Amino acid sequence: MRQMASYDLFESFRNANQWLGASALSFASYPMFAALPNPALQWMTAWGQVTERSFERMIVKPDWGIRTFTCPDGKDHLVNIETVVSKPFGDLIHFSIPGRETAPRKVLLVAPMSGHYATLLRSTVKSLLVDCEVYITDWHNARDIPVSEGKFDVEDYTLYLVDFMREMGPDTHVIAVCQPAPLTLAATAYLAELDPDAQPRSLTLIGGPIDPDAAPTEVTDFGARATMGQLEATMIQRVGLKHKGVGRAVYPGLLQLTSFISMNAERHAKAFSEQIMRVMNGEASDNDHHNRFYDEYLAVMDMTAEFYLSTVERVFKEREIAKNEFVVDGHKVDMGKITTVAVKTVEGEKDDISAPGQCVAALALCTSLPDEKKASHVEPGAGHYGIFAGSSWRNNIRPLVMDFIDANSAPTPKKTAAAKPKKPANKNEAA
Repeated sequence: MRQMASYDLFESFRNANQWLGASALSFASYPMFAALPNPALQWMTAWGQVTERSFERMIVKPDWGIRTFTCPDGKDHLVNIETVVSKPFGDLIHFSIPGRETAPRKVLLVAPMSGHYATLLRSTVKSLLVDCEVYITDWHNARDIPVSEGKFDVEDYTLYLVDFMREMGPDTHVIAVCQPAPLTLAATAYLAELDPDAQPRSLTLIGGPIDPDAAPTEVTDFGARATMGQLEATMIQRVGLKHKGVGRAVYPGLLQLTSFISMNAERHAKAFSEQIMRVMNGEASDNDHHNRFYDEYLAVMDMTAEFYLSTVERVFKEREIAKNEFVVDGHKVDMGKITTVAVKTVEGEKDDISAPGQCVAALALCTSLPDEKKASHVEPGAGHYGIFAGSSWRNNIRPLVMDFIDANSAPTPKKTAAAKPKKPANKNEAA
């Protein structure tokens, strides 16, 4: 009951602030006050509008907002979001474009389960839709999943990816962004050994903690300092009475959002104070840069307690992926079993979450993969977000990823005694 009370306390705090914002907006916008212009009332109106919107967004799953797409025929085609595989903790969805010829590349985009919805990759999806059939993992909010559905930890996450890859077939190119990179590598190795016909053609890992100790950051330092007992006591709560997942142990999205904001509290405070002034001066709009960013950033979801705790313990503390000691459903996964799937890593020079060195460690784990199947890239000046969204992704990284996919689209031919060694098709900066 204590954990449920804590969960509902956070929700009560959020709800109260949303109500305060709405009340301030309603009071200060009273028409009679227009006869007596007062900067204080104008500021209160702006503060109420920004506050109400901000706290309201925290419990709303953002819409994908991808409704039409202009195809080479010059026509706008509708984009249908279709569920290909439906599971209790997450779905595999496809952005289908009726009337367009099937794109030459089939891409599975593995979204993070790290507090935000898969819509965080909206701009990434839009950029890939141009010449790819795009599929993405759409993880569910743990508070909406009944306890009767059971647990969901890093092994379950990996097996979900295995099922999704099997469903899509061997002509798939997988792109994993941030948190799922180590588990996606493990899922690929799992298939390589147990179901090689279902392996994808290529695997691109973007800013993921394959080896967290390769380049320590504030995130990895925290994981090393805190004990599992401390994390369980301070970070885990049970879903309150108003949700379908009542009683489920979770790492609440609101608690994680508090941690996110505290890491850069001064910058966020400045952003909100400036937005209040823009609203006050009539310079803000419903879809301006501030609202586009924070409508997504503030929309958070709960993670199951077992997924959060097993990620910290097994990926960060024990470094099971980095040591090639990861076990899934009783089977020890060996990254050395990857022999035909091309692997590329992408890192940002100024990434303060998964610093350069953490992700490229994946290439050293693939001991049986020939060098021509390995590639790496470090994007100069890019931070964590910039390596999968924004100008760095659009102008530099995306073209490299597309070239990598094209270079590894054909099935790997079987080796013969007379076969000549191939020249490396991909530049491997880590070699």
